[in-house]
Amino acid sequence: MEELIQLIFRLCQAPGGSGEEFPASQAALQELAPLAETEMDNLGNVYAHLGKKDAKEHILLDAHIDQIGMVVTGVDENGFLQASSCGGIDKRQILGSSVVVHGKKLLAGIVCCTPPHLQKGEEKLPALDELSIDVGLSRDEVKKIVAPGDRIFSWSKPRRLLGNRIACAALDNRASCAVLVRCAQLLQGEELDCRVTILLSGGEEVTGLGAATGARRVMPTQAIVADVGFGAQPGVSQRVGQPLGAGPAIGFAPILDREMSLEFCRLADSLSIPWKEDVYGGGTGTNSEGIASTGAGVRTGMLSVPIRYMHSAVETLDAQDVENTARLIAAYVKGVRSCG
Repeated sequence: MEELIQLIFRLCQAPGGSGEEFPASQAALQELAPLAETEMDNLGNVYAHLGKKDAKEHILLDAHIDQIGMVVTGVDENGFLQASSCGGIDKRQILGSSVVVHGKKLLAGIVCCTPPHLQKGEEKLPALDELSIDVGLSRDEVKKIVAPGDRIFSWSKPRRLLGNRIACAALDNRASCAVLVRCAQLLQGEELDCRVTILLSGGEEVTGLGAATGARRVMPTQAIVADVGFGAQPGVSQRVGQPLGAGPAIGFAPILDREMSLEFCRLADSLSIPWKEDVYGGGTGTNSEGIASTGAGVRTGMLSVPIRYMHSAVETLDAQDVENTARLIAAYVKGVRSCG
């Protein structure tokens, strides 16, 4: 478990916002290279190929690698960076938080906030395209280091909590990238009767571009999307939230293949892996939609690792859920038989 936790931390500490995933992609390539044949495409998508190359049954295992962040839009006369969100930033918690600006060199910064003493009544939160970042430099000094389009990410030191629980920024969705790296470890040396492509895809937080183009490139016959889901916590109902340590959430939705979902349930029970249904009446908000609609259609299932405090700098999970999700995917893959 300690090795798995360190893997998660390594993946989380490599920056990679939507459209600028390359540092994170390089970190993932280093993890996958000893386990499979790997490559990266022009968009920063990472591919790892396992199994029988000539098998007609081809399983795509997808997890998005991009994280939410901000993008520099300008510098004001006092040297404060102007910024906008890139992905689903939560403006309730971003104000007053620590960030790292990725310019020509790294700069520590603080997202500006008004002291409560000076707020006027029910003061509204600023719009996400009106955020300002204090890096402690003058306008001229800042402009030598930072340019419009540079990325900004929340910063927090990865933390070990009690047991197998950890807190870290970017667990959405590096946790699921760790699931697929761990799955590759579990499948290493196995005589698979199918072809397997692991895809760590970019752009999910803004467009879903990476999964759509990646799936079109490899044209699988079926796919499993690994993402994160809502962990049980105050403010999240038991119907929606999955307790940490209680295994993956198995997706049921119109876009998902019901037989695959039921097979996940059966396999989880046979392996004594705890699980919970994750039921959607419409879209899932994940890469499932883009992959399932590829070509003439791809049978797609979805598994989610529960995390607390999603889209914050202190996302929290239980590493046992990462391990169990990897075990469940590996068991499914090993049970697939090629149709040719």
